[in-house]
Amino acid sequence: MHSFSAYCRLNVPISASDRSVIRAASQKINPPARFDPARRGDRHTYFRAMLDHHHDARDLAAHHRM
Repeated sequence: MHSFSAYCRLNVPISASDRSVIRAASQKINPPARFDPARRGDRHTYFRAMLDHHHDARDLAAHHRM
């Protein structure tokens, strides 16, 4: 699984939408890998990991705001 530090390097606020997270993650992938059909599964795994970290960050922030 991809690390939380990879999510932190996206520089998206916790209030960002899922679409914004995907856009930021897509920009971090180098162009040849971004458009390679053979790497599609890897990209989806990376995007899902970034979304999971984003949701975890949101949950953590919500927990501390209580």
